[in-house]
Amino acid sequence: MRRGVRLGVDAGSVRIGIARSDPAGILASPLETVRTGKGDIDRIIQLVAENEAVEVIVGLPTSLSGREGPAAGEARRLASRIARRLAADSVRLLDERLTTVSAESGLRERGVHGQARRKVVDQAAAAVLLQAALETERLTGRPPGEIVQGDT
Repeated sequence: MRRGVRLGVDAGSVRIGIARSDPAGILASPLETVRTGKGDIDRIIQLVAENEAVEVIVGLPTSLSGREGPAAGEARRLASRIARRLAADSVRLLDERLTTVSAESGLRERGVHGQARRKVVDQAAAAVLLQAALETERLTGRPPGEIVQGDT
């Protein structure tokens, strides 16, 4: 398992959830919600710097059949915009099927409802995504997902 903090990014049309791992790559935790739009990439890059992150994992929303729709295209564009500003090979896309569903379920089980849940569900989804990435790397010994180049 590679060492270093990683950030997980769950992109949405209104909000972008951000999660962070510990330096050992064992546990992902919700970090922040960034509003989609002007300044979103700047804030993500700032979070990468503040957390000394070595990698950013961006969720790629696909259908249950594995097809990519408009949301996946938006996630790919976001990942590319992030990659343009970071070191080569430090941004990856990872299939995020059902991360928001898992996050919603977990928050409901903990008694977080209504507006309180809406405020943190994107962060929780990013944490679910990042935790899956960490566990995949731990099991396979290889970084998960596909590398994003900044020029796509």
